Amino acid sequence: MTKEEHIQYWIKSSDQSLETMEYLYKGRKYVDALFFGHLSLEKICKALWIKNNEDNYPPRTHNLVGLSEKSHVSINAEDLEFLDILNRYQLEGRYPDYLNLIYKETTADLCEKYINKIKEIDQWLKKML
Repeated sequence: MTKEEHIQYWIKSSDQSLETMEYLYKGRKYVDALFFGHLSLEKICKALWIKNNEDNYPPRTHNLVGLSEKSHVSINAEDLEFLDILNRYQLEGRYPDYLNLIYKETTADLCEKYINKIKEIDQWLKKML
C-alpha cells in the first residue's frame, strides 16, 4: 500500500468508529460509546503519524497524548487534557476494578459533552491531513 492508502485506511476506520460511537450513545451505552470515541481519535492520530513520519506503520499504542506528540501535531493544553481524560475509556473501561467507577461517572450528560468534544477534535485533526 502507498502512504496515501495507509492514511485513507485509518481515516475510513476512524469514521466507522465514530458511527459506532453514535450508535452506542443512542443505545445509552455511554462507556462503550466513549471507548469508540477514543478509538476514532486514535485512528486519526495514526493517520497523521503516517503523514508526518517516514514509515507507514504507526506505533502500536493507544495513548492519545503520546500519539499526538509523535504525530508532530501541536495541540493546545485544554485539548491535551481532554485526550488524557479520554484515555481512561480505552484502558480503565476494560478492567473490572475500574468498571463500577467509570460506569457511575459516565452519565448521559457527560457522554454527550465528551462526544461533542471528540467530534470537534476529529474535525480539527482531519483538516491537517
